[in-house]
Amino acid sequence: MSGFDEYKLGDLLTFQRGFDITKSEQQEGDVPIVSSSGISSFHNQSKSSAPGVVIGRKGSLGTVHYLKAKYWPHDTTLWVKDFKGNDPRFIYYFLQTLHLENFDVGSSNPTLNRNHLHKIRVLFPKKQQKKIAAVLSAYDDLIDNNRRRIELLEQMAEELYREWFVRFRFPGYRQAKFEKGLPVDWERKALGSLGTYLNGYAFKPSDLSLAGIPVIKIKEINGGVTAETPRNSGESIAKKYHFDDGSIIFSWSATLAVKIWDQGPGLLNQHLFKVAPVDVIPSSFLYLSIKFCLPIFDSLTTGSTMKHIKRKELDAVKIGLPGKAILEAFDRSASPLVQEKLKLSKSNQLLIEARNQLLTRLISGKLPVDQLDIQFPPSMREADAARQEVAYA
Repeated sequence: MSGFDEYKLGDLLTFQRGFDITKSEQQEGDVPIVSSSGISSFHNQSKSSAPGVVIGRKGSLGTVHYLKAKYWPHDTTLWVKDFKGNDPRFIYYFLQTLHLENFDVGSSNPTLNRNHLHKIRVLFPKKQQKKIAAVLSAYDDLIDNNRRRIELLEQMAEELYREWFVRFRFPGYRQAKFEKGLPVDWERKALGSLGTYLNGYAFKPSDLSLAGIPVIKIKEINGGVTAETPRNSGESIAKKYHFDDGSIIFSWSATLAVKIWDQGPGLLNQHLFKVAPVDVIPSSFLYLSIKFCLPIFDSLTTGSTMKHIKRKELDAVKIGLPGKAILEAFDRSASPLVQEKLKLSKSNQLLIEARNQLLTRLISGKLPVDQLDIQFPPSMREADAARQEVAYA
């Protein structure tokens, strides 16, 4: 294959085992501690400069993470100590195509051995790697930009809710009369009365496969749908357990979280509520009310192994409910923020899908880049400048 030559992986980079650190040893700071599944916490000291590439050594094998700032690679990872002149961003993309999870050497716990990985023979494009990385980085920069916009929209919606229903600075608040901490024409209502809360279906292992509709569990609420997410055809699952974009999904067990779903059709697994507002309650108001009350629910959790809230807690937690006019006015301001979030999320899903398709074709050489006039995206130019600063320091 033109431009591609065979090397041992160890000829292209050097992996180093990460460094152990306990929770009690961590100090408050902004240095990410990178475990096998990604950033797990933060510390005030680093063990490696940026840019960096880290892979999962134990637990989540072969997962690949790119770090733009100095970091601490955890003992459950291997980090690239020496890129041997190769572009770190390209190495990040290249390692994703090797399926390193298949090189497990653990007898009981999945484990990668760096010495075994160094011996893997690979086809590698020495000359075209920066161009390939530039194409893929352009997609990732767009994805990251959308994620930042999504976070900003979420913060704006939360601040709007806080302004109206916590600080009580809603339209006309100066004329409002208060009694016992609430405007006199408001009601104190239980969250459980503002919507219906459907608990998910108890899927058995025999119900799950790799084809069909994703079965959404707690993991997907926090990390999204992946290729490993179990699926079911959905044909024998009652329609009430089906949901789509815009649905409010509330994880009431283990990690309490609430999300307006944005990843297409899904099937509701147990330990999750599908929440639907009742009467005149806008979806945006109910979603943000639950989110605002999550710390309260967290304090009410029970269970020795898996913390959870009980259905009665939904009736124990109460909020101030305004009249229809204020609810409608709030929804007119909040709903566009929620809809823009959904739009950006769908855009990101398309970008991720396109990037992943390009990834395999570019890294394999099926899609050549040698004749393309490619402009390096800002993220790569910034990374090059940072490396030069480290080199001259």
